[in-house]
Amino acid sequence: MARLPYLEPDQVAPEYRDMLKRNTNLHKLLVNSPDMARAFSGLGGYIRFKSKLDTRLRELAILQVGWMEKSEYEFTHHVKIGKEFGVTDEDIKGLMAETEGKPSHLEPLTKAVLRGAREMVKDLAMSDATFAEIKKDLSNEHMTDLVLTIAFYCAVVRVLATMQIDNEPQYKEVLKQYPIPGVK
Repeated sequence: MARLPYLEPDQVAPEYRDMLKRNTNLHKLLVNSPDMARAFSGLGGYIRFKSKLDTRLRELAILQVGWMEKSEYEFTHHVKIGKEFGVTDEDIKGLMAETEGKPSHLEPLTKAVLRGAREMVKDLAMSDATFAEIKKDLSNEHMTDLVLTIAFYCAVVRVLATMQIDNEPQYKEVLKQYPIPGVK
């Protein structure tokens, strides 16, 4: 159960009701601080709709963060979002294999991006070797977007966990196909 209330549009000042157009528990809780929710949504919206980073790579990096942090909410939401942006079931199976140190059929750049996300989750930063490997294929702008995307979602999973935000029932179905070890 969440630590703060989930607010409905009639509980929010009219100028902030647009913050609830995405009817998710995350947004309903964050609007307890409407200006912070707007700032949060601004960066999240930039990442999703304006970043020039390849959308499939972006979503796989986000999924890697959710998987590593055992964030049911983040992982399940981004399985659905990722599929809208070109992520396949094979990509997700490859992510799980790579995380376990097993071989996958993912291409080298994708493997490096996933490794970079794992390093940022576990070790705070990408290693020089991983950064250099990814940088061979991505511009400075894309590298900046990738690092900020991973960092933002490292923050998001911490917000979800600290606020104990409940996952919506329709997203729990994703766990039947992709069970996260250690998550019920």
